[in-house]
Amino acid sequence: MGIHYFEDFHVGDTFDLGSIQVTEEEILAFARQFDPQPFHIDPERAKDSIFHGLVASGWHTASLFMRLLADGLLRETISIGSPGVDEVRWRNPVRPGDRLRATLTVLECNPSRSRPSMGIVRSACEMVNQKGEVVLTLLGIHFFGRRPANL
Repeated sequence: MGIHYFEDFHVGDTFDLGSIQVTEEEILAFARQFDPQPFHIDPERAKDSIFHGLVASGWHTASLFMRLLADGLLRETISIGSPGVDEVRWRNPVRPGDRLRATLTVLECNPSRSRPSMGIVRSACEMVNQKGEVVLTLLGIHFFGRRPANL
């Protein structure tokens, strides 16, 4: 596909970032280390929770999204990082065995006023499970390098 610079992004562009399968073992391992709530770390206790079963931490879901973003787009860009995200929402629980697919849609593209070597791309990102249910949405901010004048 080649390397993408800031100038290669346009409002309305949508990128399919690929998919990833979630296992019970990954849910448990992540939650034990980072989010040890009963509905994330104990399948038996999770049955009595509002989720009626084991679910992934929202932060695990966000991490899975980041993996898909890195593999599905950022590795093919002049990515300079991000100052953060404007909004993260966990719309539906992620369960063991779910296959998640992510997309990124460009909302805005603006050259940086203070750093002429980069541009700022704002995006709407979404992850859905195999049933088409939205499990994660986020509004992202991305810094990309500008195309050198000699290219």
